[in-house]
Amino acid sequence: MLLGLFPAGWEDLGRSTGAVTRLRGFNSLNDLFRTLLLHVGCGWSLRETAVQAKLAGIADVSDVTLLNRLRQAEDWLRQLCQQLWKENGVNLEPALKGRPVRLVDATVVKEPGQTGSQWRIHYSIRLPSLDCDHFDLTAVEGDHTGERLGRFTFQAGELVLADAGYSNPPGVAAVVRQGADVIVRLNRWSLPLMDEKNRPFPLRKKMKNLRRAGEIAEWWVWVQSGDQQIAGRLCAIRKSEEAAQRAQRKLTLKEQKGKGKVTPEKREYACYVLVFTTLSKNQATARQVLECYRLRWQIELTFKRLKSVVQLGHIPKQDDQSSRAWLYGKLFVALLSQKLARIGSAISPWGTEPKTKTADIEPEVTVMKLTVVESTSLATVAYDANRELLQIEFRDRTIYRYVHVPAQVHAALLRAPSKGSYFNRVVREKFMSTRIQADS
Repeated sequence: MLLGLFPAGWEDLGRSTGAVTRLRGFNSLNDLFRTLLLHVGCGWSLRETAVQAKLAGIADVSDVTLLNRLRQAEDWLRQLCQQLWKENGVNLEPALKGRPVRLVDATVVKEPGQTGSQWRIHYSIRLPSLDCDHFDLTAVEGDHTGERLGRFTFQAGELVLADAGYSNPPGVAAVVRQGADVIVRLNRWSLPLMDEKNRPFPLRKKMKNLRRAGEIAEWWVWVQSGDQQIAGRLCAIRKSEEAAQRAQRKLTLKEQKGKGKVTPEKREYACYVLVFTTLSKNQATARQVLECYRLRWQIELTFKRLKSVVQLGHIPKQDDQSSRAWLYGKLFVALLSQKLARIGSAISPWGTEPKTKTADIEPEVTVMKLTVVESTSLATVAYDANRELLQIEFRDRTIYRYVHVPAQVHAALLRAPSKGSYFNRVVREKFMSTRIQADS
């Protein structure tokens, strides 16, 4: 059942990316991937993973061989993450077309055991390719171990997306000094803003002019970092009533847990999204800036799940390639769990759609355009993109509908030279199905 959640053609992708050139020590490509997921998903060391995989009868390899397999799987895992992100409804293309974009983040990992080491992972990812171009491990405590933009090397013309943890004058200055621009969620305590007369920017007063949900405003502001004064814009949008209420509940919950007192000012700020950027108006409108940050926020939802997955585990520290592959593996598990949560209501213990649910996809409910195909086994193919329903009519007049089928699988099926072979390899037994009655 879990294989049905994997991106279409995941096995072929493993071969084409060079992750699998031979299966020495593994019974199948499936067993190889399962072994890698044991390592990244369970948080086991390479040695422990090798032992557990041997006990399970899926691999007979050493920890050194497993490390080499992990290195080789880097691009395979990265492209699988790309596909899963798209399936989960996130368009990784930033709002500013043609501009190189990097997303930076950090998280803490604790290795197993009472004396397990704690590490902070600092990484940056390029969009939309998901290339991890920076991966650094530091201690959790000590000098130069915190989240800071100064640890990254940027290229002129790049756009850096960061969360509020990077919202401070030295970080903004580090980006600007290298000729790049930044979009960062405002932390009004760590990033003081000034007006054109070098006075504190009256943010609270300005925000009150935004009275309707979705209303956008922008103001010129300045950031002081040492002797350097950096010009930028503060872009703001008022949250919807529902989003504002969720933010208020979070504040109340924090206060109940003893994590600080919630002031009326904090509750007022919770009704807005505030983003600082060094982009000029002719480079991006306020709406485009907010759309770029919205992409950062959408990805951050997955990062939050990723952080819950990476909290425990042994990080391969031998080289950057194995560390990046480990990170992509963690991200794949996070995205897979996200997809599982999204479609979980359709999964049943017996692995097929419950009979009581067949009415949801009866022919009269959804009208799909049929495509007559040339095939010795398939007669017609139809697809409903909104509901991810793939309908196959076979030559013997039987009709099946397959649920949660990505649009790219339907498109690839129509393009395939041998549609029957593609169907057997990618669709059959991979997606849950229901047989339906043909129209009389």
